[in-house]
Amino acid sequence: MLQRARELQPGVSVVIPCYNEEGAIARTVEQIAAVLDEAARDPDHPLESEMILVNDGSRDATLEIANGLTESHPRLRVVDNQMNCGYGASIKRGIAQARYDRIVITDADGTYPNERIAEFARRLDDCDMVVGARTGADAKIPLIRRPAKWALLKYARWMSRADIKDINSGLRAFWTVHADTFWFMLPDLFSFTTTLTLAMHVHRLRVIYLPIEYHRRVGSSSIRPIRDTLLFFSLVLRTVMYFKPLGVFGTIGLAQVALAITVGVAGKLLTGQVPDVMTVSLFSTGVIFCGLGLLGDLINARRAR
Repeated sequence: MLQRARELQPGVSVVIPCYNEEGAIARTVEQIAAVLDEAARDPDHPLESEMILVNDGSRDATLEIANGLTESHPRLRVVDNQMNCGYGASIKRGIAQARYDRIVITDADGTYPNERIAEFARRLDDCDMVVGARTGADAKIPLIRRPAKWALLKYARWMSRADIKDINSGLRAFWTVHADTFWFMLPDLFSFTTTLTLAMHVHRLRVIYLPIEYHRRVGSSSIRPIRDTLLFFSLVLRTVMYFKPLGVFGTIGLAQVALAITVGVAGKLLTGQVPDVMTVSLFSTGVIFCGLGLLGDLINARRAR
C-alpha cells in the first residue's frame, strides 16, 4: 500500500505518468523544466517545485531516456512501476511521493500546453481544483472520440448537477490534501481524472475551468475508445451513487411511482379497468428504490459523523 503520510511544503509537484513515450518524453521534460525554472525566479511569487515522472512499465526506451534527463534537471525524479499498473496507479504513485502541497498532472505525449503549469498551480490560491478544459479554438480532439466525449459530459452534468466543462482532462492542478481525502476511491485506470472531477463537484468544492489548446499526440494512444467509454459511463453512475444515493435511487423510484399512476389512470380511462398487476409492480418497485436511497443516505450520514 502506498504511504502518503508526510509533511508537505508549500510548492507544486508536477506528476507525469508515462507509458511508451520515448518520442515525446525529452521534449515534455525540457518544456516543463523551463516553466518551473521561470516560476522559481518570479520576484513576486517564487514557486518551489519538482517533477515526478512515473514510468508505467514502458516497453520502449522511455525509462532510459527519463533516467538520462535527471542529470541535467535536478528537479526531476523518476519512479519506475516495473510493470504496467495503469494511468491512475501511476498518478497515485507520484502523488504518494510528492513533497509539496499542490499537485499538477499532465501527460507526456505533447498534447497539453505545459507552459501553463505555473499558472494553474497559482490559481489554486482561489479554488480547490483547476482543470484545463479542452474547449479552446485549437483543441484537436480526434473525431472518433467526440460523440462519446459529448455524451459522457452531458450524462455527468445531469448526474452530478454540476456545470462540468471537461470531465477527464489530463491537465489539472489540485491540492494534495484533496487527493488524500478521496484516495480510497481513486481508480488505477484512465478513470482517475473522471472520478476526481465528480468527487470534487459532488462535495461542492470549488472547481474552475480554464480553456486550453489540445495538440495532436506524439506516438500512439493506449486508450481503447469503446471499452473505456463504457467504463466511464458506469463510473459516473457509481461515483454519484456513492456520494448521493438518494439522488440516484430516489429519482428512479419517483419515476416508477409516477409511471405506475400514469399506467393506472390511462388504463382506467381507456379500458375501464386498472391494470392492477403492472400498476402495483411499478409502484412497489418505485417505493423499494426510494427506500434504498434513504438507507444509503443514512449510511453516508453515519459514516460522515
